[in-house]
Amino acid sequence: MSTAAVTPRTGIRPGEVLADLLPASRVRDTALVLGGAALTGIAAQISLPVPGSPVPVTGQTFAALLVGTALGAGRGFLSLLVYALVGMAGMPWFAGGASGFGAPSLGYVLGMVLASAAVGALARRGADRSVLRTAGAMLLGEAIIYAVGLPYLGASTGMSFGATIAAGLTPFLIGDALKAALAMGLLPTAWKFLDKK
Repeated sequence: MSTAAVTPRTGIRPGEVLADLLPASRVRDTALVLGGAALTGIAAQISLPVPGSPVPVTGQTFAALLVGTALGAGRGFLSLLVYALVGMAGMPWFAGGASGFGAPSLGYVLGMVLASAAVGALARRGADRSVLRTAGAMLLGEAIIYAVGLPYLGASTGMSFGATIAAGLTPFLIGDALKAALAMGLLPTAWKFLDKK
């Protein structure tokens, strides 16, 4: 008989993301993937034009990073891939009800697919359980979105490098900081609440 101490299980294990706390099934995973895509599409309709820029301020970036973090890398990637592919196929759920391949902001959507996987992988390592690590994950996700979105914007519009930065990055920095702050409050608080149950 082993004399090793038995540690009580709190119900939350390292390596879990928020979605893992729901009973596991293929139905659950399908619903989460489709629900994450729908949430991103709904958030994209919160859209404010930016003077001098073809890219509006939207809620879709926040939704995409939240979906990736909550669902984990695989489901988050699939969710945003569904969002991107269905939107490119004609569903009017990109920013402001746009769809198709023609929007100069499509690069940001493609960046969100990669960013959701990255923040999901970090969440599996506990990046969504403290304020500082959540901030780091959100900043990395934003950087990935811009790394894809800015070159696409410049190529699709013919803007110079400086004009692309001025139209596609600078006007969004304050909003991105606010979105990161919101995530820094929501995600660790959700874990603390669930850990007490």
